Amino acid sequence: MSFNMGPLTPVTDVGIGAMELYFPQNYIDQADLEKYNKVSSGKYTIGLGQQQMGFCADNEDIVSISMTVTRNLLETYEILTDSIGCLVVGTETLIDKSKSVKTALMDLFPGNSDIEGVDIKNACFGGAQALLHAIDWVTVNHQMDNKNAIVVIADIAIYEDGPARCTGGAGAIAFLICPDAAIPIDRQFAACHMKNTWDFFKPISSTSSEYPVVDGSLSLASYLEAVRMTYTHFMEKLVRHGNKDVSIESFDALFFHSPFTKMVQKGLAVMHYTDAVLRGEKLNGVDTETKLDENDRASLAKMIELSTLVWKNKTDPYLIFNRRIGNMYTPSLFAQLLAYLASDNCTTEGDKNVLFFAYGSGLASAVFPGRVRRSSSNLEKLREVALSAIKRLDQRHRFTAEEFTETLKLRETFLHSNEFPRIPNGTVLFPNTFCLTSMDELYRRKYAITECEVVNGNGVHS
Repeated sequence: MSFNMGPLTPVTDVGIGAMELYFPQNYIDQADLEKYNKVSSGKYTIGLGQQQMGFCADNEDIVSISMTVTRNLLETYEILTDSIGCLVVGTETLIDKSKSVKTALMDLFPGNSDIEGVDIKNACFGGAQALLHAIDWVTVNHQMDNKNAIVVIADIAIYEDGPARCTGGAGAIAFLICPDAAIPIDRQFAACHMKNTWDFFKPISSTSSEYPVVDGSLSLASYLEAVRMTYTHFMEKLVRHGNKDVSIESFDALFFHSPFTKMVQKGLAVMHYTDAVLRGEKLNGVDTETKLDENDRASLAKMIELSTLVWKNKTDPYLIFNRRIGNMYTPSLFAQLLAYLASDNCTTEGDKNVLFFAYGSGLASAVFPGRVRRSSSNLEKLREVALSAIKRLDQRHRFTAEEFTETLKLRETFLHSNEFPRIPNGTVLFPNTFCLTSMDELYRRKYAITECEVVNGNGVHS
C-alpha cells in the first residue's frame, strides 16, 4: 500500500527564522566571587575571561525557564500555535528521569496536540542536535502541511562549592525553524566527532544532586581534540563535494560552545591552526609541517598568538552573553549568534557566512555552517530582539557572594524535599516569567506566570 502525497514543492533555506533568549534576573559579579573564595584577583575575570554569572533560585527550574522562553518566542514574533508541527528540547538539566520537558511545554499549544518531538540529552550538545533534528523535520515535512518547528535549548548550570562553581550560569533560547529563514543552516555539511569519555558526567547515585563530576584536565583536552577533529571532518566533507576553496577566512564569524570565554579562545586557536595544517599553509612564517600539539602548553600558547587577529575579528566581539551570564550549557553556543545579530558587522552589505562548533562532554561535537541573509524580512526583528536582550543584562539584580551561596544552599534543600519553594531574600524575576509555585507529595510541579517583577515573593510593578 502506498499513499499519494500529491505534488510537493521542495523547501529551501531551512534554518532559524526567529529567536528568543531568556536569562534569570539574578547575577553575581565574578570579582566578588574571587574575594569570597579567597583566590587571587583576576583568577575568574582574567584567567577564565568571565565578568558575571547568572543563576536561578529554587523558584525557577528547567521547565519554568523553557516555558518562559517559548512563550516569549510565540508572542514576540506572533507565531500561531497551530503552525507548529515539531517541538524539540535540548537540555541536560533533569527534574524527571522519564517525563520530557517538552510535555510541559504542550500547555502553551492548546488545541494542537499533533506536535512531534521530545527531549534530547548529551551534556551541552543536546541543543545542537535538537536544532539539526528540527531542520531535518522541516525539510521533510513542511511541504506536506505548511508546518514549522520550534527548538528550545535550556539549562541551569551550577557546581558544588569549590573551584568549578565560578563556571556556572543559566539561560534558555528558543528558535523557530522554517524555510526561507533569515539564518539558513547548511545542515548537509555538518560534521561530527563522537567519542566515549568521562570528562564531565552526572551519575545516578544514592543522593540526588544537581552537581556534575568533572575531570578538568580531561575536559580541556577533550574539547580541543573535538575542535580539531570536527573541523578536519568538516573540511574533508567540503573537499569531497567540490568546495576546495573554503577556509576559516571564508566565514565572517566563528561561534564556539563556551564553558568560559578563555576556553573559546583556545578552541579558536586550535581551529585556526588546524585550518592552516589542512591547507599546507604557513602562519606568520611558522611552518605547519612541524605540528604543534594542543595538549602542550607552549604549543597552545603559540596557536593563540597566531590566531590573535581572527579572535579579535570573528569571535571575541560576540561573547557578551557568555561573559556576563556564564556557562548556560546548551544555549552557550547560540547566544553568540544573537550577539552577532546585534552587532554592526551584521548590517553591512551582503549575506554573512558563520560557522558553529558545538560540544558536549561525554563526548559529542559538531561543526556546521550557516548564513545570515540580508534580504530576509525577519532579520530586522531578530536584531531588535538581540539588542533588547543586551539591554536586559543591565536590568538584573546583583547578589553578594554570600547571598549567592545561600541561594544555592536553598536549591540543595529543595532538591531533597518536597517543600514549597522558599524564595530567598532579594530574589527577583523579570515580568512575564514562569516560576515554580508548588510541588505535591508525588513531586508533581505546578507553574504560574508573573505579570510583574517579583521581589521576595511579592509582586512589585515594574
